[in-house]
Amino acid sequence: MAHIKEYRTVSEVVGPLMIVDQVSGVHYNELVNITMQNGDKRQGQVLEVHHDKAVVQLFEGSSGINLAKSKVRFTGHPLELAVSEDMVGRIFDGMGKPLDGGPELIAEKFLDIDGQAINPISRDYPDEFIQTGISAIDHLNTLVRGQKLPVFSGSGLPHNELAAQIARQATVLGDDGKFAVVFAAIGITFEEAEFFMEDLRKTGAISRSVLFINLANDPAIERIATPRIALTTAEYLAYEKNMHVLVIMTDMTNYCEALREISAARREVPGRRGYPGYLYTNLSTLYERAGRLVGKAGSVTQIPILTMPEDDITHPIPDLTGYITEGQIILSHALYNSGLEPPIDILPSLSRLKDKGSGEGKTRADHAATMNQLFAAYAQGKQAKELAIVLGESALSDTDKLYVAFTNQFEERYINQGFTQNRSIEESLNLGWELLSILPRTELKRIKAEVIDHYLGKVD
Repeated sequence: MAHIKEYRTVSEVVGPLMIVDQVSGVHYNELVNITMQNGDKRQGQVLEVHHDKAVVQLFEGSSGINLAKSKVRFTGHPLELAVSEDMVGRIFDGMGKPLDGGPELIAEKFLDIDGQAINPISRDYPDEFIQTGISAIDHLNTLVRGQKLPVFSGSGLPHNELAAQIARQATVLGDDGKFAVVFAAIGITFEEAEFFMEDLRKTGAISRSVLFINLANDPAIERIATPRIALTTAEYLAYEKNMHVLVIMTDMTNYCEALREISAARREVPGRRGYPGYLYTNLSTLYERAGRLVGKAGSVTQIPILTMPEDDITHPIPDLTGYITEGQIILSHALYNSGLEPPIDILPSLSRLKDKGSGEGKTRADHAATMNQLFAAYAQGKQAKELAIVLGESALSDTDKLYVAFTNQFEERYINQGFTQNRSIEESLNLGWELLSILPRTELKRIKAEVIDHYLGKVD
């Protein structure tokens, strides 16, 4: 244990940053306790050390700090989270303190919130299906245990409702292992926080969930800690308690804005669009904490949700997130304006691991073929609809008209399932067949004839 020293050498305070002079033996990321002149206590973290100066990032902001009279203690260890299996079913603030009026936790252990880097050799390949109960995800962009699959949304789109629906409905099929949801709300409004808490309480899903809620009026630095605290909890439940944990983090854009704010306070040279140059590296330290480990029964699966500023998918936040994660689910204004819920735009959406989590023994043997056929038919139907708008209905062939009928039905019945309907993968597959039966069999070129006969009956 490092020797704990106390200093009264605060030389300046700028925004959320405090500079302490004449320090020795101080380390990066170390937790700092500050006692103010009136006896109030605050916490911070060492951002950098240069010779005998330490830059400390304050969690609760810097207002009211008297430079001469404040005492600073360096604790010798990083920010740690007290973890216990009793966290499941509880609601915490963004720093891991109970918010629900329940009892204080009795910690089983204290874990560094930055986690441990996982040796790639000890990673296991994600290949088991997670059912979210949402057809557009389960059937067409399958989520796999240990995967990181972000949702790209836009302002005004119902990503909160989608997040709550996934938190309520997600299960691992055919596995009696314990399943938990860790929900990290980052920089959200009080109304949004109420919505999530109320929804999970009302449906009983709170009993298997851990909520961390960081509100928009909490300090920016706390926003940086919240996803790390949530992931530390998830890793503990997964790798030490053998649970399958789904981590939902919303909204990652607020996290990146907080990084930008702190980077500006440190007077760093900004990168693209004013975000720090290390945004990619920083995001990867969060997203790469998903996965399965060889020899461990549990798993950590991530669904980060982010709103794309100005709906621009080339913006640094969705752009870099797309590089690190295995696909994306994209929500669309056009579908939402047509009254479809959830407005998942399946054509640009993608789950790179979908083939690993589907098929015989995992979902059903006809999964991949029907998925490919639905994608192809929907794309062709959309083209036919556009053609009809330009040239008029009369320009369409009979087959084109069937594709238009298919597309309308597909959107109305398959995508538009609402935020309360929980469909099993069987139901999604069967509905897919029902819709494909609108098209002539000669058009179902991506499915083997014997499979078509099996599901749609033989034709003499």
